Amino acid sequence: MQAIPQTMQANPQTMQPVSTPPPVASGNVMTPSGMVLPGALGEQSYIENILRLNLGKVGTFYMTYENNSEWNAKVFRGVLEAAGRDHIIISDPMTGQRIMLLMVNFDYATFDEPLNYQYPYVPTPRTED
Repeated sequence: MQAIPQTMQANPQTMQPVSTPPPVASGNVMTPSGMVLPGALGEQSYIENILRLNLGKVGTFYMTYENNSEWNAKVFRGVLEAAGRDHIIISDPMTGQRIMLLMVNFDYATFDEPLNYQYPYVPTPRTED
């Protein structure tokens, strides 16, 4: 007896074929019609992505550490080297020391120069020559 592929197994109550939606990778978006779109549409405004657009810039990072008896809040200043979902890495340009900061403690950041904040999927207005 041959096995029925999972995508075409029959629902025993209605005897209708049951179709399984296609696999969708993390960060991708599936439309109601079942089309899978790349993740760029859904994740551009997350803090980690904004920080990634600004790697190499000097920033001041404000962090809060709850239930810490020595210090509750701390300020770090350095060059933004990397940004992940749960962490950022900055470096002190004077000492070269690198510091990994957890996003769970992140309050906000300030920068002394304009930030890159662009959405690649938003069409840019055309200018006529």
